[in-house]
Amino acid sequence: MTPIAVSLVAFAIILAGAFAGTLLRWALPGHHLADDAKDIIRLGAGLTGTIAALVLGLLIASAKSSYDTQSGQVQHLTADVVLLDQLLAQYGPEARPIRELMRQALDPLVDRLWRESGTVADAPFVATAASEAAFAKIGELTPQTDAQRSLKVRAIQVSTDLAQTRLALFVQAGSSIPMPFLAVLVFWLAIIFASFSLFSRLNPTLVAALVVFALSASAALFLILEMSQPFAGMMQIPSAPLRSALAPLGP
Repeated sequence: MTPIAVSLVAFAIILAGAFAGTLLRWALPGHHLADDAKDIIRLGAGLTGTIAALVLGLLIASAKSSYDTQSGQVQHLTADVVLLDQLLAQYGPEARPIRELMRQALDPLVDRLWRESGTVADAPFVATAASEAAFAKIGELTPQTDAQRSLKVRAIQVSTDLAQTRLALFVQAGSSIPMPFLAVLVFWLAIIFASFSLFSRLNPTLVAALVVFALSASAALFLILEMSQPFAGMMQIPSAPLRSALAPLGP
C-alpha cells in the first residue's frame, strides 16, 4: 500500500475509535463510568499516549535520518561521477572511450536505482554492462607520465568509492516501517481517541476537533512512510542532478 493509502486507513481507524468511545458511553451502565473508573481509564490512556508519542518521535527521527543518509549518498554518488569524468578528461584522449561508456551507463544507472529502491531488494546485485566495462578499462589504462600515473590511481580510488556508494544504496533498497509495527501504533492511537469521547458528550465542535486531531496523527504516519521511501512518492529524492551530471562530449 502507498503511504497515503496507509495514512487514510489509519485516519479511518483512529476516527472510528473516537466514535466507538461514544457508543460505549451509551451502552455501558452508569456505575461502570464512576469516578474511580474514570481515573483508571484516564491514567491508562495517558500511559498509552506517552508510549505512542515516544514511538512516533523515534519513528520520525529514524525516518528523517534514513532519508538524509540516502539523499547524502545520492549527492556523493553524483559528485564522484563528475570527479571521475574530470580525472579522465585530464588523463588525455586515451580515456575518452571510458568517458563515453560512463555517459552510456548513467541513465540506466539512475533508472535502475530509483526502480529497485522502491521495491524489496530480494534479487542479487548485478552491475550494468557499460559500468563494468568502464571500470575495467580504467584498470587497463597504460600511463606514460607521472601525471597520468597519479590520475589513474585517483581514478581507481574514485571509481571504487562510487561502486561502494552504489552498493550501499542497493542494500538499503526497500527498507520501510514494518506493517505490524504500524498496526500496533494505530491501535494505540485508536484507544487514546476512544478515551477522549468515552466521558464526553459529542457536539459539532468536539467532532470537528476529533477529526482534526485524527488527521494530524495520520499525517504524522504519512510523513514517516514517505521519508522511509525516499526514491518514491511525493518526497522522493530528485534524480535530475545525477542524470544530468555529465555534459555530452564534444566532437
